[in-house]
Amino acid sequence: MSQFWKPGAEKPRLLDDEEGGVVFLSSSLSSASSIGYGYASIEKQRQRLPVYKYRTAILYLVETHATTIIVGETGSGKTTQIPQYLKEAGWADGGRVIACTQPRRLAVQAVASRVAEEMGVKVGEEVGYTIRFEDFTNKDLTAIKFLTDGVLLREMMDDPLLTKYSVIMVDEAHERSISTDILLGLLKKIQRRRSDLRLIISSATIEAKSMSAFFHARKGRRGLEGVELVPRLEPAILSVEGRGFNVQIHYVEEPVSDYVQAAVSTVLLIHDKEPPGDILVFLTGQDDIDATIQLLTEEARTSKKNSSGLIILPLYSGLSRAEQEQVFSPTPRGKRKVVISTNIAETSLTLEGIVYVVDSGFSKQRFYNPISDIENLVVAPISKASARQRAGRAGRVRPGKCYRLYTEEYFVKEMPAEGIPEMQRSNLVSCVIQLKALGIDNILGFDWPASPPPEAMIRALEVLYSLGVLDDDAKLTSPTGFQVAEIPLEPMISKMILSSNELGCSEEIITVSAVLSIQSIWVSGRGAQKELDEAKLRFAAAEGDHVTFLNIYKGFLQSGKSSHWCHKNFINYHAMKKVIEIREQLRRIAQRIGIVMKSCESDMQVVRKAVTAGFFANACYLEAYSQSGMYKTVRGSQEVYIHPSSVLFRVNPKWVIYHSLVSTDRQYLRNVISIDPSWLLEVAPHFYQQQRLNPIH
Repeated sequence: MSQFWKPGAEKPRLLDDEEGGVVFLSSSLSSASSIGYGYASIEKQRQRLPVYKYRTAILYLVETHATTIIVGETGSGKTTQIPQYLKEAGWADGGRVIACTQPRRLAVQAVASRVAEEMGVKVGEEVGYTIRFEDFTNKDLTAIKFLTDGVLLREMMDDPLLTKYSVIMVDEAHERSISTDILLGLLKKIQRRRSDLRLIISSATIEAKSMSAFFHARKGRRGLEGVELVPRLEPAILSVEGRGFNVQIHYVEEPVSDYVQAAVSTVLLIHDKEPPGDILVFLTGQDDIDATIQLLTEEARTSKKNSSGLIILPLYSGLSRAEQEQVFSPTPRGKRKVVISTNIAETSLTLEGIVYVVDSGFSKQRFYNPISDIENLVVAPISKASARQRAGRAGRVRPGKCYRLYTEEYFVKEMPAEGIPEMQRSNLVSCVIQLKALGIDNILGFDWPASPPPEAMIRALEVLYSLGVLDDDAKLTSPTGFQVAEIPLEPMISKMILSSNELGCSEEIITVSAVLSIQSIWVSGRGAQKELDEAKLRFAAAEGDHVTFLNIYKGFLQSGKSSHWCHKNFINYHAMKKVIEIREQLRRIAQRIGIVMKSCESDMQVVRKAVTAGFFANACYLEAYSQSGMYKTVRGSQEVYIHPSSVLFRVNPKWVIYHSLVSTDRQYLRNVISIDPSWLLEVAPHFYQQQRLNPIH
């Protein structure tokens, strides 16, 4: 292993640039050696990755700096290779663990599988991963652990200094999720107590200088003779080149009115006119993706062109392992793969064989208005940084083409340069309770990479106070606050679970909570909307979607957990299996914090009351004399409508509570249940004033 830099060896050739970054000057020996592992083909693949020639520099910088910032294009190999370099250099010796965080669960699983394959081990042994409700690690064996940012935050509740980790690599930091920003702020605090901990902040597009300034809080320490001590506190910055080929960019001449139809037409045009090569289409979410697959399949079938060679696959979070493997498996000879993806394929995952990219120019993003207290999942324009990342996916294996479904003028003049960090556009209730559980009391004074809006923080504190999670001094209440923090779900669901204990319906509410943790239990996109609607009617409960979920769960168990039963009823079999797994874990957590498991049998009123206890802030009433089914939110008087996917669509009860909002042409309520408005005053007298509700009774 002599090609890996070790302490005491001569340092690699590095050059400090005039702005304080670090540029690695590759020596002629940098990639000449090879390693005799016995699986040469994989080792040769590793050596061909752009990051390989930087391995010595990376190890030197990690040894000599507390924080190393690595900027490298997607596909440079930084995510899969750097943890392996660290292990090979001894950072996992003595039972220590190397952690690598990802913002998305799908990326955690995919990267762990790839690294385990490269190392010739099984996932769950030397290489493991942990995501919410799924732990594939071995406390005695695991040396490299992939996990989501959120899971690492939860680990801090038991081990505030993360003592088992020698190096923590925060990957895809440019995505700036809430969990990533909280994690960066907490890791900066941990570094003050643990000089032995090394941080690697890795990203495709990150503003390296601003991240360096965030971590460079103090001047470097110097010894008695003025020699700087190791590790240096000033972060090192290393730029790793990609291996991209040239990508031709094509724009539309006029703005498109329907990006789904435009994407389908573009894919068929590429398939008809362009040489072999896989196609990656960027859309906004599962609904768009399912609609596109359905439309593309139909048009390909009716088209006279040779479309039999198309393999059309979805890519979004929530796919089963088998569906993921289809996306990553090599394309059969004579076929062309079309992957229809969310922005997860922008940077988190590398798909081999992509030559053509179709970019809708949109993604789904959360936006929160603290004044109306409404958080929406909206289809919003992407940034120039995202557009460049998307185009870059086409140049991985050979020169490629990117078809942008927007005009060049829009890209140049109107598209924002960077996206807004999630922290600055989201509901912060979950964020605040996480920090409180970790002992951070001065939330507004916390050291954030990007400060959240004070109004959103204040509103989050107000909601948590109304939930009984915080006391008058904004500290976690005992036992409610600590119990809510212990459950790895959004605080409103956690409070719903706690309330079910008093109401005697914990078995039912645990089931509902498990279903709400899954993206969707319905199968869509088969071109059979009428049959899907009929299937929903078979399970539909007058009380609403939450009770409907209970009917489906009961039917699934009675069928013997049958995949045939699921197929017949348009229910996602893999999602239902996941519901059962999550339910078992939630049951164990609930029992650990003192909840007695009890069924209410057929008394659905107590189930509705428990939902109200958690989600009282999401109450709406039917607007008097409304012909269109318009509701108003009690807080903020926003106009909203029940989503067509709900069993209460067109039923229009007088009062409802919703789980989430999604915006398209209107603001739609998803996962809706009918309630009695008097329950709102029972469960949240501080949140709702009497006069707000009286006129509506």
